[in-house]
Amino acid sequence: MAFKSQSEDQSVMSEINVTPLVDVMLVLVIILLVTAPLLTQSVQVKLPKTTETIADTQAQPLQLGIDAQGTITLNKNLISDLATLETALKAEQYKNPEVNVNLYADQAVIYSKVAEVIATISHSGISKIGFESIEQ
Repeated sequence: MAFKSQSEDQSVMSEINVTPLVDVMLVLVIILLVTAPLLTQSVQVKLPKTTETIADTQAQPLQLGIDAQGTITLNKNLISDLATLETALKAEQYKNPEVNVNLYADQAVIYSKVAEVIATISHSGISKIGFESIEQ
């Protein structure tokens, strides 16, 4: 805190002297600039060699399509009704518990048909459903 001389007013000066603060900040910046290159050194590690892995082909999602007439296809195979679809989906889930379903629905299909198919997917025990669309 800075004080005025006795000859002037008797009140205390309440301004902060920022010169020491600037000096400290400049010293900190210099320290940072000096130490930063030292922190980027890498450690040389000899990694072990492994064999190449092959991607799991069963991890591909199931392709479930509904065309404008309401015809259902599962991986391009025609499905006659919702009970058959549920049986097929349960069989696929039995093979792979982490199975995903990508749903392709024509824009002209009525919403109730899509809702029935989604409910069938849910009843079969599959919880991972993706909706596919075409960008315009």
